[in-house]
Amino acid sequence: MQFDDDADLDTSEVQDVRGSRIPGGRATVGGGLAGLIALLLGLFFGVGPDNLGLSSGSDSPAATASSLAQVQSSCRTGQDANTKEDCRIVAVVNSVQDFWAQEFRRRNGTYTRSPTVFFSGQVATACGTATSAVGPFYCPGDRKVYLDLGFFDELRTKFGSSGGPFAQAYVVAHEYGHHVQDLMGTLSRSQDGRTGANSNAVRVELQADCYAGVWAHHATTTKDESTGRPLITSLTEADIRDGLDAAAAVGDDRIQERFQGRVTPETWTHGSAAQRQQWFHQGYRTGDMAQCNTFR
Repeated sequence: MQFDDDADLDTSEVQDVRGSRIPGGRATVGGGLAGLIALLLGLFFGVGPDNLGLSSGSDSPAATASSLAQVQSSCRTGQDANTKEDCRIVAVVNSVQDFWAQEFRRRNGTYTRSPTVFFSGQVATACGTATSAVGPFYCPGDRKVYLDLGFFDELRTKFGSSGGPFAQAYVVAHEYGHHVQDLMGTLSRSQDGRTGANSNAVRVELQADCYAGVWAHHATTTKDESTGRPLITSLTEADIRDGLDAAAAVGDDRIQERFQGRVTPETWTHGSAAQRQQWFHQGYRTGDMAQCNTFR
C-alpha cells in the first residue's frame, strides 16, 4: 500500500491523547474488536469488566495536547504516511472518510466525519472508560473510533495475523464500517443481547467487514477532496491477502480455538474466520455497499 508522496494529510481527523491519563466514565464494553476480545475473555475465563480494563472511573489528570501537536507536525504528507505508522493510520482515516463522504453524497445522503482517537493505557469515552486491553473500537455515543496502535503488534503476535500495513488499514476500515452503520441506523440491531452464528451481532460485524472491502475496492480511485488526486496510489493483491488474513485471525472460531481449545458457535459475536474473509472479499469484489446485506 503506497500513498501519494505529495498529498497533504488532514490531521484534524485524528485526536492523539497517547501518554495522557484521562478521567473515567461508566463501565461498558465497546463495539468492534473491543467487544469481541472483552466478551470472549469474559465468556471463556469468567473475567469481569474491571479485569478487562473497563473501569467505572478514577481520579486522574486531564489529557495534554503535546502528542496531538507531535502528530500535526510530523504527519503532513503522503510521504510521511509511507514511512511512519501513525501517519499511515492518519492517511487511511482520510482515505476511508473521503470515500464514504463521496458515497453518501452519490446516494443523496450526508456523511458525518468521525475522528479516530489514538490512545495508550486508558481512555474515557461516551461509552465508558476503557484500557488498551480491549483493542480498537467504535463508540456510537460520541461517534469516534478508538485505537491503541500497540494492538497491531498483538494482531500479529497474539492472534496470528501476517500483519502488514493493509492489515492495519482493514482494522481501521472495519471500525469506520460501524460508523457507517451508525449513520444508517443499522448498528443498533446488534444490541439485542443475543449471540450465535446467526445472531444480529454477527451480522453487524460481517457487514462492517464488507464495508471495509467496499472501501478497499475504491481506495486507489477515491480522490482526495482537496487535491483531486487519489491519496492511495497502489494497493496490491498481497495487500488484500494481508487484509483477508487479518479478518480470519479475528474470526470467532479461530480465537476460540486459540484461547479455549474448542469452538462454541452459540457464543459467536463476530462470525467465523471464513465468514469474515467471505464478506470482506464480497465488498472488495463488488465495490457496492448494496451487496453487503448480511441480514438477508
